[in-house]
Amino acid sequence: MATYSLVHGAWHGGWAWGPVRAELEARGHTVHAPDLPCEDVGATVEDYAAAVPPADVVVGHSLGGFVIPFVDARVHVFVCALLAGLDWREVFVPGFGAARLRDELGRSYYPDPADAARELQYPPEHAHLAARLRRQAPLEGDVRSPAGVYVVCARDAVIRPEWQRRAPYRQVELDAGHMAPLECPAALADLLEREAGVV
Repeated sequence: MATYSLVHGAWHGGWAWGPVRAELEARGHTVHAPDLPCEDVGATVEDYAAAVPPADVVVGHSLGGFVIPFVDARVHVFVCALLAGLDWREVFVPGFGAARLRDELGRSYYPDPADAARELQYPPEHAHLAARLRRQAPLEGDVRSPAGVYVVCARDAVIRPEWQRRAPYRQVELDAGHMAPLECPAALADLLEREAGVV
């Protein structure tokens, strides 16, 4: 059996990994899915990483890609993740972010959960979860590139799949949108078990 730390993306919490966590725990693994300090305007990427327990496999979704290089793990898995050090031109799909606002502290947020669910590609059965989104303070990533694997989400309407394919890691493709942890948890759990070497 393996230990996993699952790191959420911007605006989210550990709850975004709920279906994947349930899949892995049902298979006998130990899973951590912490909440990052995304609302704290003073938090650094190191502060985010301090909230994540070391594990056999650490997985970062979206903005979580900035965080996981700073977490001790045997395997680092980036799921349609942002990476520091790559060319940031044309990262995002045109139109992404149109439904967001910024507060007086510069934190981005979605005033309408329905807009968030649509923009972030929530499966319809999970659209209600968008009401749990938090405010996201600006966060800058520092370049650190541990060995790992990058999961390209081929139907991602947030981070362009073409940009994802530039990641300097071994790549695996999933036929999924941006919220793969909600859309295809069993397939993602299968992939994570393979990367942990337990299947």
